[in-house]
Amino acid sequence: MDLSLRTPVSVTFSVWRGIFLREALDRLFAERAAWFWLLLEPSLHIGFIAFMMAVIRLRTIGGIDVMLWIVVGLLSFFLFRRTAIQTMYGVDCNRPLFIYRQVKPIDPTLIRAVLEGFLMLFVSAAVLAAIALLGRLSLPDDPLLVFLATFGLWLLGLGYGLITSVLMILIQELEHIFKILMLPLYLISGVIYPLANVPPKYRDLLLLNPIAHGVEAARLGFSDNYHAFSGLSLSYLYGCVAVCIFTGLLLHKAYAVRLVMQ
Repeated sequence: MDLSLRTPVSVTFSVWRGIFLREALDRLFAERAAWFWLLLEPSLHIGFIAFMMAVIRLRTIGGIDVMLWIVVGLLSFFLFRRTAIQTMYGVDCNRPLFIYRQVKPIDPTLIRAVLEGFLMLFVSAAVLAAIALLGRLSLPDDPLLVFLATFGLWLLGLGYGLITSVLMILIQELEHIFKILMLPLYLISGVIYPLANVPPKYRDLLLLNPIAHGVEAARLGFSDNYHAFSGLSLSYLYGCVAVCIFTGLLLHKAYAVRLVMQ
């Protein structure tokens, strides 16, 4: 095939396909039983929090089974966190590829987000299937709401990664801050503690965090009986997504040359 006849779109998709296969092989087979560790992390979190809830004899949260509350909340947050972290290192970990003029800094960043979305889809299916075998989980009452909530969290992770992948190259010390930031986000997103129980004057501040809206909406989608916190808004989540992705794309465009030459 004459390469001169290839369109920019076909070249871009070829680059994306190559990066996707490279990243998938690295993610799943770079270490011994790498796929096992993908499953182990959320499973350990779920097991530990479920054990703590059992110790304090808590059976329901917000009107739904505590196991459902834990599993859906953790998987939703992990979708955001893993996408954000993998995307954040998209530029730094693929720097050798930039010797090819077809590969732009944004390419591995986007592909890493897509790959992580696929991996978390299979991880979530495996975890939910295991919980269902224990008789503690049922099909979601509103699958569309679950999809919108989780897709919004994935997009938010992509936006976070687009921004941080540029900023941590420009100012290397920011990498430590971005990694530390994940712990407070884990604590204030309603993943392990129901935000509905937080006093209103403090809850209003916590609801500025868009992750909390996505996590809570996913739980509501799984059970119509769930008593979500007042002020839940997917529109707010997607508004934050739009701002983050737009800002991230602007940063990648503005510093494209510096990202390659750094």
